[in-house]
Amino acid sequence: MQSLTGFLILGAEAEATGVAWGDMATLLFTFIILLVLLRIFAWGPLMNVMKERQDHISNEIDTAEKNRQDAERMSSEAQEELKKTRQEAHQIIEDAKQTAKEQEQDIITAARTEGERIKESARQEIETEKEKAIQALQDQVASLSVRIASKVIEKELSEQDQEKLINEYVKEVGEGR
Repeated sequence: MQSLTGFLILGAEAEATGVAWGDMATLLFTFIILLVLLRIFAWGPLMNVMKERQDHISNEIDTAEKNRQDAERMSSEAQEELKKTRQEAHQIIEDAKQTAKEQEQDIITAARTEGERIKESARQEIETEKEKAIQALQDQVASLSVRIASKVIEKELSEQDQEKLINEYVKEVGEGR
């Protein structure tokens, strides 16, 4: 069994009495050279590729985290802007309601003032028309009175006498009011 183990371990048939140190040294030297060559030609570039991959993944994670934070910030800003816009819209509606109430009161006040002005104008016009009617009536009464008086007296009055009688009668009627 010993010979089988020696053969498997060293890769050559070992003598039962001794170890093949030369073969072992050759194998060890070859193994070390292989390790150095692997280190120079394979391990370094492999580690560089792994480092680049790690850096790339790290950058992607950082970028994704930054994008997530930016998205959260933008979402928060959009929510704030939406909230502010809603408040402004509500304020505009409230201002419009208040303005409408004020305009309603202004219109009502203006209508009342106009109504009062129209009523006062009508009163003045009625008073003026009343004065004109009284004056016309006085003129007619005076004229009729003079005619009646002249027929009663059966004489013609002169124009001056007639005017004097009219003025006296108008004064009496005016004072009688």
